[in-house]
Formats: sequence, C-alpha cells, structure tokens
Amino acid sequence: MMEEEEFELAEDLEAILHLTPEVQLAIEQVFPSQDPLDRADFNAVEYINTLFPTEQSLANIDDVVNKIRLKIRRLDDNIRTVVRGQTNVGQDGRQALEEAQIAIQQLFGKIKDIKDKAEKSEQMVKEITRDIKQLDHAKRHLTTSITTLNHLHMLAGGVDSLEAMTRKRQYGEVANLLQGVVNVLEHFHKYMGIPQIRQLSERVKAAQSELGTQILADFEESFPSQGSKRQGGPSNVLRDACLVANVLDPRIKQEIIKKFIRQHLSEYLVLFQENQDVAWLDKIDRRYAWIKRQLVDYEEKYGRMFPEEWCMTERIAVEFCHITRVELAKVMRTRAKEIEVKLLLFAIQRTTNFEGLLAKRFTGCTLTDIPGKKRPESPLESTNPFLDDDAGEDAGADKDEDLAKPRKPKAPDNPFHGIVSKCFEPHLYVYIESQDKNLGELIDRFVADFRAQGPPKAGTEEGGAVLPSCADLFVYYKKCMVQCSQLSTGEPMIALTTIFQKFLREYAWKILSGNLPKSSSSSGGLTISSLLKEKEGSEAAKFTMDELCLICSILSTAEYCLATTQQLEEKLKEKVDKILMERINLTGEMDTFSTVISNSIQLIVQDLDAACDPALTAMSKMPWQSVEHVGDQSPYVTSIIMHIKQNVPIIRENLASTRKYFTQFCIKFTNSFIPKFINHLFRCKPISMVGAEQLLLDTHSLKTVLLDLPSIGSQVLRKAPASYTKIVVKGMTRAEMILKVVMAPHEPPVVFVDNYIKLLADGNPETFQKILDMKGLKRSEQSSMLELFRQRLPTPPSGADSGPSLFSAPTPEQESSRIRKLEKLIKKRL
Repeated sequence: MMEEEEFELAEDLEAILHLTPEVQLAIEQVFPSQDPLDRADFNAVEYINTLFPTEQSLANIDDVVNKIRLKIRRLDDNIRTVVRGQTNVGQDGRQALEEAQIAIQQLFGKIKDIKDKAEKSEQMVKEITRDIKQLDHAKRHLTTSITTLNHLHMLAGGVDSLEAMTRKRQYGEVANLLQGVVNVLEHFHKYMGIPQIRQLSERVKAAQSELGTQILADFEESFPSQGSKRQGGPSNVLRDACLVANVLDPRIKQEIIKKFIRQHLSEYLVLFQENQDVAWLDKIDRRYAWIKRQLVDYEEKYGRMFPEEWCMTERIAVEFCHITRVELAKVMRTRAKEIEVKLLLFAIQRTTNFEGLLAKRFTGCTLTDIPGKKRPESPLESTNPFLDDDAGEDAGADKDEDLAKPRKPKAPDNPFHGIVSKCFEPHLYVYIESQDKNLGELIDRFVADFRAQGPPKAGTEEGGAVLPSCADLFVYYKKCMVQCSQLSTGEPMIALTTIFQKFLREYAWKILSGNLPKSSSSSGGLTISSLLKEKEGSEAAKFTMDELCLICSILSTAEYCLATTQQLEEKLKEKVDKILMERINLTGEMDTFSTVISNSIQLIVQDLDAACDPALTAMSKMPWQSVEHVGDQSPYVTSIIMHIKQNVPIIRENLASTRKYFTQFCIKFTNSFIPKFINHLFRCKPISMVGAEQLLLDTHSLKTVLLDLPSIGSQVLRKAPASYTKIVVKGMTRAEMILKVVMAPHEPPVVFVDNYIKLLADGNPETFQKILDMKGLKRSEQSSMLELFRQRLPTPPSGADSGPSLFSAPTPEQESSRIRKLEKLIKKRL
C-alpha cells in the first residue's frame, strides 16, 4: 500500500514539474548550467550509468551518496531561504501601490493649477494687444485710402490731359500717357459701382475711340486710297500715331496696316492685270523684280515710320504673294491650253527661287498673325536627300548611288514654301504627262541601245556588272523627284509615284526579263560517249559564256533595282504629306525584281544541271554488275566535275558584287542535283559488290566537289556557308547509306532489314523495293523481304504524323561519324 502511494506521488510530482519547451528555454537562458541534473531531458538511469560505468566503480557508492545528500541539503536551504524572503512581498507591494496613487493625485492638482494660470495670462495678453491690432487695421486702411486717392488724382488729371493732347494731336505724349492711364484704371475695376469712377472710365473709352478715328483719318489723309499721287508722306506725327495705335484696340493697328499695304500695292494690280502681256508666265520675273524695287523704296521712305515689331516689310511681301497667287491662278485658268512643260517649270523655278529669297530675308512671323512667333515647321521629315539639291544643280545627279548614301539633316523648312507656287499645283498634270512620255521614250532608247550594243561579253569589265541603263533610269527618277518636290507634296507626288511604278515594271519586263536567254530543250546533238570525254565536256553547256555573263549581269541589275526601289519608296514617303504616305507602296515592283532574280538563278541552275544530265544517264546505263575491280573515279564523275569547274568560277566571278545570290545558286543547284543523282543511283541495277564500292568511291568524289563548290577554281579559299554544307552532307550521306545497304549481304534477311531501317530510317516500301532491285534479288525473294520489312517497322507513337521517315534527321555529330566511317571503308577498299 505504501509503495502504491509513493508511486502515485511520484507521478503527480512529475506532472507538476513538466514544463513547456519555451519555458525550459527561458530558464536555460536566465540560469545557464552544465549540471546534467538541470537538463530537461534528464534520465536517471543514464546518469547512474555515468557515475558507475563499471562494477569496480561501485566501491565508491558511499562517497557518491554522501555528495548527493549534501547537494540536496544545500538545495533545501536555498529553497527555504527564498520562500522566507517572499513572505512579506505581497504586503510591501500593496503599500507601494498606495503611495504611487497618492503621488499621482498630487501631480494632477499641480497640472490643473498651471493650466488655470496659463488661461489667465492669455486673457491678459489679449487685452494688452487689442489696442495694437486696432492701430494696425487703421494704418492699413489709411494707406489704402491714400493710395486710392493718389490713383484717382492721377486718373482724373490723366484723363483731362489725354483729352487735351488728343485735340492737339500730340501723339508722342499721348502714347506714354494713355498706357499709364489704362494701367491706373485697372486698379478701379472693383469701384465701378461709384458714379464718378464709372464716368472717368467712360471718358477714357471715349478718348481711345476718338484717338482711333483721328489716327485713321490722319493716315487716310497722308496716304489716300484714291488718286495716283500721294498728298503726304512719312512724318513724326504718323510715327507717334503708330505708337499710340499699339496701345489702342488691335483692330486700329490692323486697319492701318491693311490700308497702307493696299495703297502700296495698288500700282501692282494695275500693271499686271490679267489682260496685260506682262501677266503671262514667261514674264513672271517682272513681278518679282517689281516687288523687290517696292520693298527697297519702302525701306528708304517709310522704314522708320512704323514700329519694327510691326514687320511691315514682311507684311507687304506676304500680301504681294497672296495677290500674285490669286492673279496667276486666274491667268492660268484662262489660258490653260497655252501652258507647256518648259514654261511651267520656268515659272515654278523662278517662283520657288523668290520664296527662298523671302525665307532668307524674313522670319515668317507674320504668317501666323502673332508678332515675333514663327510659323510651325512643316511636318515633313528633315532627312529627305533630294531636298539637298537645288533645281539648278542637276549636273551632279550622275552618281547613281545618291539614293543609297546617307544625307546630312536638312535645314528647317522654308516658311514661305508654297505661298505663291501653290497656284501651279492644279496644272501639274502637264508635268506628269510629260514625264510619262519622257520615261516611255527613255525605256525605248534603253531597249534600242541594248540591241545595238549587244549583251556584255565574258572576260570584260561589263561582264556581270550592273547595266548602265539602270543607273540612268534612277538618275532620271531623282531629277523628277527634285522638280516635283519643289512643286507639291500632295496628289502630284502620288501621280508621279504611279508613273515610277509603271516604268519600273516596264524596265523589269523589257530590259531584264526580256533579255534573259531562252533555255532550249535540245541537247545540241551530243552523245553519251562524247560526254564521257574530258576534252569534249565543255560542249554539254547549253548556254555560252557570254550568255552566262548576261544572266549574271541581269541578276546584278535586278538586285540593284530591288535595293534602290526600296530606298526610293522610303524617300517618297518622307517627301509626301503624312496623310498620303499609305498610298505609296512599291512592294509590287520589288516583287517583280525579286522574280527576275529568282528566274536568273533558276536559269543558271538549270544550265549546269542539264549539262550534268547526260553524265548521270551514262552512269545509270553502265553495267555495274560486271565491274571487276575498283579503280579511279568513273568517267561520268570526271565529266560532271569538268562542267562544274568550267561554269561555277565564271558565275562566281560575275556575281562577286552579289555574294548572297551566288550562295543561293549553290544551294539551289545542290538541292536539284543531289535528288537527281540519287534517282539515277536507283536506276543502276543490278549492282555487284565491286560495282557498289566503285559507286561509293564516285559518290565520295562528288561530295568532295560539292562541298568545295562555292570556292572551286578560286585562288582565295573561303569556307562554305554552314547552311550549304549541311545540305550537301545530308543529301550525299543518304546516297552513301543507300550504297552501303546495297553492299551489305541480304542473308540473314532479318539482319539486312534491320540494317536498312537503321541506316536509311525510311519506312517507304517503294524505297526498300528499289534497294532490292539494285541488289538484283528475284521477285520471290523480294516478296518475302517486303513482308519482313513491314513486320520489322517500328510502330509509330500515337498521334504522330505518318510519313516515310521513321526517325528524326541525324545530328551533325552522327553525320560526321558516318562520314569518317565511310572514308575509312573507301581507303580500305582502295
């Protein structure tokens, strides 16, 4: 019974002393200890085993028990001391709390007393400063009253003086006084309800109105609008009157300017009436000469009368331009049938020169009716290269690269551009029709010159070069654009663009496509035996060297036209109005030149391809089953290599300026030749083991030549493009794999079929059938082989597209590995 109670007591004690990990960690931080008894995971058994690790250590058990008992007594003493020390803690705490509450009450009372004293002090300060604030307000009101009275005195005196000076026409004094009176009157806007102030304001308005009427009358008297002779002239009175007009209503100033300019240009309307001989376009210079004299006369006589900010000289010139534009439009409508291209261009040139002269002399600030502010610049881009050339500088237009050269930024646009020349725009159809006719004659001349001079000769500087007529065409285009850009940036530019498109297509058809040599279907009576002779190999070419040179020249010309046409489109878009930019599109013409390039490349590919056809035919007709030993490369390979070495260097030399198209030629020829070679390879049946080895050697020779095709016959060795090399390696590796399968024994059939699937990765039964034909197997054997082939084909994954290819294309590493194996095989056989 005692043991059970002790056990329950131990469990209760353990439950009471079990602490959470957080509490245990806090205790360890506050009271760090290395004693095992203080650890949370204390294990009595482990502790005893540590004290008595062996049986011999039990001899010291009494000493250990005594030490533990001593430690227990010390611990009990410490606990007892702590418990006794906490006996009076609660009573001391309550006493300290009561003392704190009493101190807080005393502090609150002191704060309240301080607040009451502060409120009393603030009230005392307000009473002291009340009188000072009243004095401040009185001072401010008194100052305002004195200032207002001074302004009123100035206004009343100024109005009286203004009325007196107006009657005496003392405009010099009035100009300064009126501005001051107006400024003072602005201070009385909030007092307009006072009758006296309103009366003064009405007197000022009346004085301003009287001044305006009086000044206009003075100008009318000095510069009458009727009569041929002027009764007055510039004077100090009128100069001061202009200063007064600056302060008055702007309409007074505009009326003075309008009447003076109208009177100044009245003589012009009489001299250049519509029915006068000098009014026609051929004497347009006289109009501009007249205004130049008038402007000089104005500067001498009236330059100091009007204020400088009025820009009277520019206003006279601008009004002259407006009148001239209207008058010229009337004359040209009346005599439209008499307008010729040369006459129209002459008038436009003289007019644009005059507009340029105005831009050098004036800023264009009056065009917006805001003095001192320039008119916004034209939205056209400033990088148009054609605007760098004046109309009279066409002598330097013989450089056909001008369209492609970068140009320096153009100066800001002429603000006076089109102010007169705009009137010629409705009649530009005459110019457009003339350019249509001239370009038609130019194309006909190009055709006649080409026929007379003949195609460029091989081995000459003209061979493979751009045709001179191409440069002449774009030089003429540039000249037209320079002229048209001076006339209009609107619909006439669109019409000119349409003409450009028309003759770009005609040039591509008549000069380029029309002169491409025609490929004939006959082979020139050549026999297979003649193709296999090296000395007669050159006869297989269907085109002569001159014809090849002509094709390359046409290709280079088409490439130049393609690039220049693209630049031409960009320049036209820069020049034309932004709203019309979308209507300029030369994509169709660029596609036409691209077609010429493609056709030219196809012609030279077909020529070299056709030259190799008889040799491939001879290969397929050779008795490969009866070949007894492997020797040098076969005669048909020699023939093919000779044709390649004969044609490719000529083509490369003539396409030196268009290297990318020579690369295209190499790629297209390879894409055409390799499939054709493989097809002829399938026709070589039956083939013996030695015959397959000879064909493998021939295939390797052809592959070597094709890999060197871009630089064959060249003194400068250049690495072939990676894209081209990949095509050759992939195509010729397939041919080598076909021959390797043919060389493999067909027994046992399973091994042969698996080898075929591994090497060719072609699931097409027709290809496998051709391999069997090349091996010379009987039909019965072929049937069993085909059945086995169908059984051995791997099942394609679900959802995959069915096709003849079972595997993905070999990687470059796999291809290079196969190439090395084939080279070792060929060397071993040789």
